[in-house]
Amino acid sequence: MDLTTLIGVVLAVGALAIGYGLEGGSIASLFMGSAALIVFGGTFGAVILSTPMERLKEIPKVVQKAFFHKVRNPLETIEELVALATIARREGILALEEKIESYQDQFFQNGIRLVVDGVDPELVRSILETELSFLESRHESGVQLFEQAGGYAPTMGIIGTVMGLVHVLSNLSNPNTLGPAISSAFIATLYGVSSANVIYLPIAGKLKNRTKQEVLIREIMIEGILSIQAGENPSILGQKLKVFLAPSKREDKPKAVEGDVETA
Repeated sequence: MDLTTLIGVVLAVGALAIGYGLEGGSIASLFMGSAALIVFGGTFGAVILSTPMERLKEIPKVVQKAFFHKVRNPLETIEELVALATIARREGILALEEKIESYQDQFFQNGIRLVVDGVDPELVRSILETELSFLESRHESGVQLFEQAGGYAPTMGIIGTVMGLVHVLSNLSNPNTLGPAISSAFIATLYGVSSANVIYLPIAGKLKNRTKQEVLIREIMIEGILSIQAGENPSILGQKLKVFLAPSKREDKPKAVEGDVETA
């Protein structure tokens, strides 16, 4: 599991709850089934209404990517490409065919296979860049799901609050119940605003960062594969590909964690 995602959610929710408790509020008073039903049910319903079924089926994979995705180390990718360049330089391009199945990344496999098959370099670049473009589009559709939820949730919270106030104003015969009833009405707004800014929008931001990292890795792959096809010197290739990385990340070999690549 990606600890930054888990820690972020726990820290944000915990800070809100503890802060409310320090002000003398009762945590139990924040739990209201009707408000949760209006906000979360309304948000999910709006997202479903605005999203095609084939995209909705991808939600479990998108959530899994936010919490369990392991970032590929770009230096390891560069080392793999340099190793392949060394083999190609010593034994020829066809010698890479034996290495294709040893890599789990399908994008990487396809690129090496195209080179081994003798496809024109311009066509190799076109195929790989087209595949990369569609990868970005697929990832963007997952981001949009959470951005939509982050946009709908606060509005649903306001709707829930208005509904609660309508109920309060229709029962003014007992002034003693007005305070608790009004405070309960605003729980829906709390649910809507907090869920948008603590869950939906941060996850959308995390997924965008994941996409930038994966795109960078694949751009390194494309450049490396084409350089191997052109017969470039392996050591020069390594230096060439490290230019894609931040200077502080070009020598050390850190663990595959958030921030391995420069996304700015």
